[in-house]
Amino acid sequence: MEHSSKAENILIQLNDKSKLGDIKKLAIAIKKDHELALELWSTGKHFARLLAVLIMDKKYLSQEFIDKLANDIKGQKEDERSQLIDWLMANQLSKDKKTIALMDSWENSSSSLQRRIFWYYQARLRWMGQEPPTNNEELLSKIETQIEKEEPEVQWAMNFLAGWIGVYDKKNRKRCVALGEKTGLYRGQSVSKGCTPDYLPEFITIESNKRNL
Repeated sequence: MEHSSKAENILIQLNDKSKLGDIKKLAIAIKKDHELALELWSTGKHFARLLAVLIMDKKYLSQEFIDKLANDIKGQKEDERSQLIDWLMANQLSKDKKTIALMDSWENSSSSLQRRIFWYYQARLRWMGQEPPTNNEELLSKIETQIEKEEPEVQWAMNFLAGWIGVYDKKNRKRCVALGEKTGLYRGQSVSKGCTPDYLPEFITIESNKRNL
């Protein structure tokens, strides 16, 4: 498939050694360009798609359009798939009331990536310093009954939410630790220096201590 000269010029600048900071700098220079975003997205290349997300026009982010993006992402490698759907959520979907309302409707979506977004966004509401939601117990009850049946990419987001509830909600901390002990998810996980393991008993202890909570 032939690309416009603008797209070709950008694709030349992106390679396997590109960093997220490089992609953000390119996006700042380009600003909003939905046509170019669609062209970059169509390449199927991971870094091109990351850049495409940043320069998309949010007014086109309908449920139908997001369904298409999620279907495209599903075909990528597991680590790329998670990074890209989380990037879409953080840089586009969480920035507008219309798309936040869509995310709130995805708890039982047929798309595992959209379900991941639902749970991950709930976690972000707790660790991004915003006013803490009041539905911790309701969501914990759902996590307790569903997490072991879920797809791995959704399990991670559910577990992440339980971790932050355990950090900030002392009343439910023991419950979140017990959940981690029961599921055993990420027990024994090796992480890079400075990173926090996802195993809930460790995650909650480390992150709580960091904040003196």
